[in-house]
Amino acid sequence: MARTLSTVAKRAIYSSESGEVFVVLLTIDHPDFLLPIRVGSDAVQVTSDGNVHLPYPFRVSMPSELEDRLPEVTLEIDNVDRQIVDAVRSVGGSPMTVTMKVVLASSPNVIEAGPIEFTLRDVSYDASVVQGSLGFDDPLNEPFPGDSFTPARFSGLFT
Repeated sequence: MARTLSTVAKRAIYSSESGEVFVVLLTIDHPDFLLPIRVGSDAVQVTSDGNVHLPYPFRVSMPSELEDRLPEVTLEIDNVDRQIVDAVRSVGGSPMTVTMKVVLASSPNVIEAGPIEFTLRDVSYDASVVQGSLGFDDPLNEPFPGDSFTPARFSGLFT
């Protein structure tokens, strides 16, 4: 799938020096949350599409390239505020949704990459870090065919 970048982003990527800053914005959400948690990789808060993303230290690791596994990304968020641990505890281990997008600090309403939606699973935490696995839906383990051919669903087959 081709990705279209803005002219400003292309200029920043291709130049030897640039004052542009690429910012990764994360939105962590769950049906039980009153408001989603919005964090950004910049040192200042970023308002994108009317949503304020607070500066928060986090790391996203690249997926492995093993042939027998779906790609899985690891998210690590520094545990500097109890908000994230309280949110993790409140959902009782059920998966959360993480939406990631990349913007430029100078134009935060223009999405350069994304939004990419992940499911946050296997969350653990200690005094210094909250970490979990970001994964996609697993289409390889879906039942096939999706429907069962029963008289109640396909009566024409049984007449």
